[in-house]
Amino acid sequence: MAYSQILRRSREEKTNYKKRKGLLIGRRDFISVQISNENTLVQIHKPEINGDRVLASAHSRSLLNMGWKGSRKSIPAAYLTGYLAGKKAMTKGVKDAILYTGTRKYTQRIAAALKGVIDAGLKVPADKETFPNEERIKGKYLKVTNDVDQVKSRIDGGVSTK
Repeated sequence: MAYSQILRRSREEKTNYKKRKGLLIGRRDFISVQISNENTLVQIHKPEINGDRVLASAHSRSLLNMGWKGSRKSIPAAYLTGYLAGKKAMTKGVKDAILYTGTRKYTQRIAAALKGVIDAGLKVPADKETFPNEERIKGKYLKVTNDVDQVKSRIDGGVSTK
């Protein structure tokens, strides 16, 4: 009886190697979105032989410096974090990318972050029907309401695109 070893990252359900192989063969920059219990992290990577290089990154904690109050993992916070990451990537010369979810499911918060990246100016192939509606992105349903447009204008003004 032969023993076939399953790779550790596949066993731990951290890496989908079939998706990863297709991503590396395509040689395009890719976007990864991680949502934890408190924060949202959006990164734009460039695949390389020695490992992926992060071109731009945005964390939802940086929204606090721009007057954001409330949850940093909500749909509006994910949208603004994606928007900030997209603006940083545009300053680094990134024009287009694709979304890489790995083993995570495509949720509304990931879709909101992707919409933020697209609104920042990056070209990403995505279906517009999968994005949350404007009412959810503006945060009208939340108890603690924020002015998304005001934070977005601060991002455009270059408050934290360094």
